[in-house]
Amino acid sequence: MNNRPLFITGIGTGIGKTIVSAVLVEKLKADYWKPVQSGDLENSDTITVKNLISNSKTAFFEEAYRLTQPFSPHKSAAIDGISINPENIVLPKTNNILVIEGAGGLMVPLNTDFLMLDLIRQLGAAVILVSQNYLGSINHTLLSAYALKNEKIPVRGIIFNGVKDIYSKEFILENTGLELLGHIPEYTKIDKNAIIDAGNYIDGL
Repeated sequence: MNNRPLFITGIGTGIGKTIVSAVLVEKLKADYWKPVQSGDLENSDTITVKNLISNSKTAFFEEAYRLTQPFSPHKSAAIDGISINPENIVLPKTNNILVIEGAGGLMVPLNTDFLMLDLIRQLGAAVILVSQNYLGSINHTLLSAYALKNEKIPVRGIIFNGVKDIYSKEFILENTGLELLGHIPEYTKIDKNAIIDAGNYIDGL
């Protein structure tokens, strides 16, 4: 592994970025950072990951922006009466592997002219794309992969999360050329034990 931070992004919202982040943080004993938290500050993604890991090495870094509303960051920021300035989103200093969790997908706007994709480039991170099987997920995954390739963003690989569909999985891998890093199964309960077990399904990092 090189020293680029790992940026966890997904093909959409609610497909398991936080769970995958927790799995990677635990498996790699990496540090964790969520640059922009939009909504649910009492139960933020940082708090969720912190409650799911078991190792004592991981450091958690404070969000650059904590927005009160559960919308896209540019809308949440506007409601909160602020504008997100990308210059304020600076990589935390660490000698450890850094796992960065994005908000939503690649085209989520942080302000009127700066997307999550732009933030990935600014931070010099390599992407791990999270995909999940649902009707439309092939389209969403291929579009995400195409955007990353078109923008020349380095991609470490893809992780599938949840119910398996071999037809979708094989088509996505063949048509994106992305390296398969693993497929995390569906768990009835997400707790520390599930996170540790899920690490066994991740390879190549």
